[in-house]
Order: sequence, then C-alpha cells, then structure tokens
Amino acid sequence: MSHPVTITDQTFAAEVERHPGLTVVDFWAEWCGPCRIIAPFVEQIAAERAGTVKVAKVDSDANPRLSARFNVRSIPTLLFFKDGQVVDQIIGAVPKARIDAVVEKHA
Repeated sequence: MSHPVTITDQTFAAEVERHPGLTVVDFWAEWCGPCRIIAPFVEQIAAERAGTVKVAKVDSDANPRLSARFNVRSIPTLLFFKDGQVVDQIIGAVPKARIDAVVEKHA
C-alpha cells in the first residue's frame, strides 16, 4: 500500500517538477480542519493509484516558499502537476469523487 510522499521546499524540484506523469500535491497544515477532512481521501488515492499517480503532501506552515510560489492562499489546496507543470487545482474540502474526477481527467 502506497502513502503520500512528504515534500519540502528542498525536495520539490526532484519529487514533483522532474517527475514524469501526474503528481497530486496536497497543501495542508496541522491546524486546518478541512485538511483533516480530505486527508483520508488523499491517502486512499495514493493507495488506489500506486504506480500510476504520485501523491504528495506539503505542510504549508513548514514550507512557506512553496505556498507563495504557487499562490496557495487557502488550504487545503490540491495542485495537479503533469510532467512538472500545474494543470489543475482544487481548493477546499471536497468529496473524494471530485478529486477522483480531476485525477482521471489528467491521468
């Protein structure tokens, strides 16, 4: 079973920008209630799509440069990267079906 990879300011380029294919990046924070709501969905997608979609998490508080770089002003924010480029986003707590639909659109 696969779990999301923890990404930092220092590891972002290697883990996301240079990764071929689809990467879903969850910008979250420990204190964020809506982030806790979608966390199980992010975990499930990582497990269900292991080997085809990379799933990563960025703690916005610990990595402010990444949040600023991608203009993340509200969390949770899911950014969808295809071959290192942002192709879609979801802001806020949404049903798993909504996340699955965006993954399917870009996978």
